[in-house]
Amino acid sequence: MRSTVEGQLSSKLEPKLVKELLDAHAEAKRNFYLGGLRLSAVEGGRFCEAAFRLLQDVTEGKHTPLSKSLPKTDALILQLSNLDASKFNDSIRLHIPRSLRLVYDIRNKRDTAHLTDGIDPNLQDATLVVTVIDWVLAEFIRLYHNVTANEASKIVNGIVKRVAPVVQDFNGFLKILNPKLGVSDHCAVLLYQRGDDGATYDELEGWARPKMRRNLQRALDTLVDDKDFAHFDGMRYFITRHGEQYVELKSLISPAQLT
Repeated sequence: MRSTVEGQLSSKLEPKLVKELLDAHAEAKRNFYLGGLRLSAVEGGRFCEAAFRLLQDVTEGKHTPLSKSLPKTDALILQLSNLDASKFNDSIRLHIPRSLRLVYDIRNKRDTAHLTDGIDPNLQDATLVVTVIDWVLAEFIRLYHNVTANEASKIVNGIVKRVAPVVQDFNGFLKILNPKLGVSDHCAVLLYQRGDDGATYDELEGWARPKMRRNLQRALDTLVDDKDFAHFDGMRYFITRHGEQYVELKSLISPAQLT
């Protein structure tokens, strides 16, 4: 998927900048999935620098070299907003630049104090960063890969696979490295790891701990019908967006600490 997207975008955009954009996106997403929330914000800033250069290249036919610092973002955003609307898409002129500014602000202020409101600012900020850079990348794909917005979003979701360090793959056997997980969370983590491939009941049963198997169907029914953490299409189980958020917010993807 990554190579296809990179090839398509590079046929119309500066290849070095496309690679930089995709590398930064991948690192930000991987750090987010692995719990490196501050690093996600840092990589989000790197993504913005590549994206702003792409906007320069698209609109001016040249860009600030990667070896040099970009002009002040306020000036860049103003310059882009003043472009001829009949020649450049609103996403190029307005929406992408303003979205990038938001990510920059989060990165630059990520160590500032937050109200004691029970919300983890690192998770809150990192979630916003990865959501915005996903949208920006989808816009570049929509504009220069000739696909619909929905198709572009699906492509972005498929570029970087969610990874769960708590899962170790032994030639197709998925072992959860946390014996404290209950059967429902065990299944949720397995489905998180499987992503769009999903898993059959037989696969989940094979990967479950022996003592979990008698309650496996009940746990899966709860995930599907009561919590909306999973979907069953009649053959395979798939994690939902709600399920992905649950696994990440509960830090279920991290292996148990050895004692």
